[in-house]
Amino acid sequence: MLIRDVVKLSFSSLVDQRMRSFLTILGISVGIASVVLLTSIGEGIQQFTLAEFTQFGTNLIGINPGRSTTLGTSGAIINNVRPLSIADEEALRRIPGVVDAVSLIQGNGPVVFAKRSRRTTILGVGPSAAEVWQMKVVKGRFLPADDSRAARSFVVLGSKVKSELFRDKNPLGQRIRVAGERYQVIGVMESKGQMLGFDLDDAVYIPTVRAMSLFNQQSLMEIDLLYQTGLQSKTISERAKKLLKNRHGAEDFTITTQEEMLEVLDSVLGILTMAVGGLGAISLLVGGVGIVTIMTIAVNERTPEIGLLRAIGADRRQILWLFIGEAVVLAGMGGLIGLILGAGIAWILGEFVPALPTHTPWIYALYAEVLAIVIGLLAGVLPARHAAGLNPVEALRAE
Repeated sequence: MLIRDVVKLSFSSLVDQRMRSFLTILGISVGIASVVLLTSIGEGIQQFTLAEFTQFGTNLIGINPGRSTTLGTSGAIINNVRPLSIADEEALRRIPGVVDAVSLIQGNGPVVFAKRSRRTTILGVGPSAAEVWQMKVVKGRFLPADDSRAARSFVVLGSKVKSELFRDKNPLGQRIRVAGERYQVIGVMESKGQMLGFDLDDAVYIPTVRAMSLFNQQSLMEIDLLYQTGLQSKTISERAKKLLKNRHGAEDFTITTQEEMLEVLDSVLGILTMAVGGLGAISLLVGGVGIVTIMTIAVNERTPEIGLLRAIGADRRQILWLFIGEAVVLAGMGGLIGLILGAGIAWILGEFVPALPTHTPWIYALYAEVLAIVIGLLAGVLPARHAAGLNPVEALRAE
């Protein structure tokens, strides 16, 4: 029996048993679609989160007070002997390789203009915040470089705050109240969107020293350093650590490079992607069990056919490959349909549910298709061996 005969017989058998073939293909399709869809969601979340973390640039180093701190956030737990100060910020700015530094204080309070009031995030920042965090001012200007001991009462509005308080009116030069204190509006920030649930547009920016006084803080919550492109973050962090240890007398601060945060984040999200892909693989395994079951039934049903093939000269190897071929075709077709189905659902989710980012990693999709074929191959071996081992005379006698 020639190879083309084996292929012809395999396909004719699948066509003759349409319902059985359909159910087998459906099982594999659901498994592959699950793998593709879940990995697309995991990969989409990973890329979205990485983009959120890097929207302020990649050459940043964060310094928080105390040895107990939440990495990379402005709400650090202050638990140190000596607080981070404006003087520390100025000293860090002079480190070779550091382009600029920005201090940060965060709080919450009402912002009032005329009869409109909105409770929002109040950020006390240095004048270089816009440059360090890669933010743009669309109207007016950012906070000026005033004397840190006598900063003027200027405020810059986030785009949402401006829209809520002023509607279409020009806010520049207007007086507003921030947590009960009077400030003059000198600028409006470009819309930046959200970062991990924090709305960057629903915030106002005032000088750091005024925010420290407003919230009765003795220490800065964070100092961010922007260093020159091409330099190693480890080099800058070591210089910053040495300087602060000399100033404080002890390492009572935490330095976190953006690379460290991204490595941890990438590791966690990578595990998440693998985990959700594993859930889909379980569905794929169930499909493989379905192939074993269907092929075993097929062998029992086609015992007379097997006996006839053996009687006309087909050897055991040809019978073996006949049934393995059927299993591989079933798995391959199911895998292809599953790929289309999974990628299609992922695309629809990405288009109509923007809050759930998706990205189909085609290398994973290719792996899933290969895995489907391998499962079909393995699932077909046992029934195929059984078929190939049948006695031709006994097979011909079977009903």
